Amino acid sequence: MTKKYLTSALLATALCVVAALLYGCGARGATSANANANTQPAIVDVTTTQAIVKPIPTYFEATGNLASDESTDVAPNIAGKILEVNFDVGSFVQKGSVLVRLDPRDAQIRIEQSEAQLDQQRKGLDTAQANAEQARAKLGIAPGQKFSIDNFPQVRSAKANLDLAEKELVRSQKLLESGDLSRSAYDQRKSQRDALAGQYEDARNGAVVAERAVDSADAQVAAARAAINAAGSQVDQARKGLGDTTILSPISGYISERVADPGEYISPSAPNAKICTIVRTSPLRLRIDVPEQSIGKVSVGQGISLQTSAYPDRNFAGTVVRMLPSLNATARTLTVEAEVPNTDGLLKPGQFATVRITQSQPENAVMVPTSAVKAEGDTNKVYVIKDGVAHERLVQTGLLEGDTIQIKQGLQEGEVIATSNLNTLYDGVLVRSL
Repeated sequence: MTKKYLTSALLATALCVVAALLYGCGARGATSANANANTQPAIVDVTTTQAIVKPIPTYFEATGNLASDESTDVAPNIAGKILEVNFDVGSFVQKGSVLVRLDPRDAQIRIEQSEAQLDQQRKGLDTAQANAEQARAKLGIAPGQKFSIDNFPQVRSAKANLDLAEKELVRSQKLLESGDLSRSAYDQRKSQRDALAGQYEDARNGAVVAERAVDSADAQVAAARAAINAAGSQVDQARKGLGDTTILSPISGYISERVADPGEYISPSAPNAKICTIVRTSPLRLRIDVPEQSIGKVSVGQGISLQTSAYPDRNFAGTVVRMLPSLNATARTLTVEAEVPNTDGLLKPGQFATVRITQSQPENAVMVPTSAVKAEGDTNKVYVIKDGVAHERLVQTGLLEGDTIQIKQGLQEGEVIATSNLNTLYDGVLVRSL
């Protein structure tokens, strides 16, 4: 019995050892499998595209400064006390909108005075015209009719009597010589002729006096009309003065400076008598300094592209509109002006800009989507996909064309690059193209 129990115990012990050994080997095998699974390389899913070559506009770069297209200092035309100010610095005003209202009472008084003077001058004209009509009636001529002394009725009558007396005297002279008329009769007829000659001269002198009276009356009419015109001008000026109490904006733009407050008295004769400064910011003028060696590359009508430090990722377009006739002798540059639309108001006068002036002949360039370029500070990278592996490549970028960008260095036409999941890529990582 003892042997039987001993054998059974030994057999059980052996079985336990075998089981333990088998269990231990199985555990180590599972751990090893897990370790192998954890060391499997990661695979990143990416979308890809090929770098292509296409013609793009060529340009050369210059620098420039933005300036307002128009700037004006608004000043009053008349002196007066400010009652109302309808603007402030930075506000936008439309052309013709009311900026300032002045006290209109003085202007209204001047209108009343000038209108009263005009009425008085009109009455004076009526009197002068009546006098002129009376003077013309004495001469027997209508308004506008030319006067002749020989046609004056008294002159014509005296002239006829004188002519008759002259003829009678001639006949009397012949009768006297033939002895058919006495000397006394002849002397009597000669005396009548002399009297009629005197009457004729008096009639002419009277006509001259009447003619001068008409001329004087006409002069008074002309003077009265001139006085009316002057008084009318005074009325117009007074009414303009009333209109000038409302100061309007001469242009549409933004208020860059305000120098007016309610209650203040302003006068156009005072130094720097402006009430505000208005600048028009659309379009803007871009003054570009073109190096002497690049002058031949610029002409009126060329398109430009500009960037500012405020918006480094945005390009603004413009057009060259004028060129100065001479160079800056010190800097050896030519100032060129371009117009830049600024409807959204992002650009401001005074900003510095980097300018690209487009040339007429395009050039071939390697282009990739902007989504394929990873920017890290001043460094730009792309990931070239080859045989399922991503290879990091430093590149130099160039012109931005819509959603594509030029690669000046670091990439060749036809190379496949990743366009998604760039933040998870690194040099040598396995990728799977979707």
